[in-house]
Amino acid sequence: MFDIALVIFAYLVGSVSSAIVVCRVLKLGDPRQGGSGNPGATNVLRLAGKGPAAITLVGDWVKGTLPVALAWLVTRDPVVAAASGLAAFFGHLFPVFFRFQGGKGVATGLGVILAWSPMALAATAVTWLAIAGAFRYSSLAAVVAFAMAPIYVLWLADSPVLTAATALLTVAIIWRHRENIVRLATGEENQIGSSDS
Repeated sequence: MFDIALVIFAYLVGSVSSAIVVCRVLKLGDPRQGGSGNPGATNVLRLAGKGPAAITLVGDWVKGTLPVALAWLVTRDPVVAAASGLAAFFGHLFPVFFRFQGGKGVATGLGVILAWSPMALAATAVTWLAIAGAFRYSSLAAVVAFAMAPIYVLWLADSPVLTAATALLTVAIIWRHRENIVRLATGEENQIGSSDS
């Protein structure tokens, strides 16, 4: 029962939308109603600037890391850690507190991977930075980085359970970026620093 409580707690933490909370506190409106309509750091950057976006990014990252770190601390069970990470991640995608209208999960997913394997997170982050720096597309960087993430986790964490959980994150990330992928294919995707990404 305690393991289930940890997973539920992780989902509830993940359901706290940093973008919506930050915008409400700063009286900036609902990020789901402006820009790309996505409640994430990239859209907050577009709507409100670097400060609010940075706070959003940190909030999304931390809510992925903390529940998993707690699960590791309490149980040392990779299954519980995997389930808690997935719960926090899908809480971000489908937040119970905000009508299940969540973000695309990149920052929260990275936060989860950090708690699963810091070295795998470092490799994933370097991949993101390399692709973003080379091509200037945030969406492309996210898709490529998360496509590599299960390989990094398998290699650096040596855990089939965490590798399988990371693969689920990857599938969800790619699905949430499906419209971006279409725009990339048609040359209509906006680069970092412009509008939708």
